[in-house]
Amino acid sequence: MNPTIVIPSYWAEGSADVHAPGAYDHSTDLRSAAPELNTCLASLEQVRGLCRVIILVVCPPATTDAARTRVEQIARAHPKIVCTILTNREASRIQERVNQIAPKAPGEPVSLRGYGAIRNMGLAAASILGHDSVIFLDDDELVLDPDFMQKALYGLGQQTRQGLPILAKSGYFFNREGSPLADTSKADLAHRWWTKRIEFNRWMRKALAGTRISRSNYVCGGCFALHARAYTRVAFDPWITRGEDLDYLFNMRMQGLDVWFDNQWAVKHLPPASEHRAPRFMQNVYRWYYERAKLSYAARQHDLVPVTPASLMPYPGPWFSSELDERVRKTAFARALLTREREGYLHIWRYGRGQAERYANENKSKYIRFQSFWPSIMDGLWNDEGLSKMLEDCTCRIPSNA
Repeated sequence: MNPTIVIPSYWAEGSADVHAPGAYDHSTDLRSAAPELNTCLASLEQVRGLCRVIILVVCPPATTDAARTRVEQIARAHPKIVCTILTNREASRIQERVNQIAPKAPGEPVSLRGYGAIRNMGLAAASILGHDSVIFLDDDELVLDPDFMQKALYGLGQQTRQGLPILAKSGYFFNREGSPLADTSKADLAHRWWTKRIEFNRWMRKALAGTRISRSNYVCGGCFALHARAYTRVAFDPWITRGEDLDYLFNMRMQGLDVWFDNQWAVKHLPPASEHRAPRFMQNVYRWYYERAKLSYAARQHDLVPVTPASLMPYPGPWFSSELDERVRKTAFARALLTREREGYLHIWRYGRGQAERYANENKSKYIRFQSFWPSIMDGLWNDEGLSKMLEDCTCRIPSNA
């Protein structure tokens, strides 16, 4: 196989931008003395048979040059890793080509803005360079052992004993305490109705105790492998506000495909602390209302496989079922009373559900339309000579005299 590792890396200028409401979950200050990306790359140095690493540099356009310089410095500190660095400049050229291939595709589906579109940019880069498999890794994660590549590719592109193709595969992560399970210690009213922990742990315990490869209801976006037969057929959703990794599982199922879980492939997740929780909660409200509307719309399309809450129990089915409205209402009200972000949660309680429903109804059909263009976009980008040369020129390699 000819795999590549894709690492989205989020950057901002100053701690105020890093922690601004609505910012990406793990943005790094350009002046940080200990950036997560450096630690992530250091953990990759131990890996046997390491492939090319594509780093997607996500930053405001005004800081593109500074971010490229910073990421290049980090990459050159790990000279044994072949790093291809893709910034807003390279992304704009790829976007132009996408627009030529599919001028009627809606929105901005392949870009360095928005979680789903950023993932699609990673797939576009892999296609341009002719990689037959993509391994997604987040820059706030650590690779745990030298067999990371072997575990990532185990079974990928092959079939189960039942003859089902394994084209998308998720591992999982250990948290700071070294556990693969969600923390269930928070049982107060602020978390009571907005926690996946109990149902997630129920599913995870069963998956960890079962056979190595099993059908998954879960995707860890930072430990996720895709074969070209999946990623050239199914795109990430640019209209989802967060949770694009789990949403990809739904998109695969709509196409009659499965995501599989590998209980022997894991990373360690070390996310930075979040200072503003109300904006993230609002993003999740948008996410689940949109998810519910999209899947309901898709279920009425004769050429797609319906994805229902009942088919995704115990997790994540409840999150896009009829329970959602009550969960949002009760959680927003409780947090308005019990947390320091009173105004933010009170606004969500009063207006958030309505805003999220409007967004969902306005956008619920766009992914289905965009998805119809995706195979031709991937075919048009595959081994594109001009774009491939551009990306090779952005690649840091071991000097010939090293």
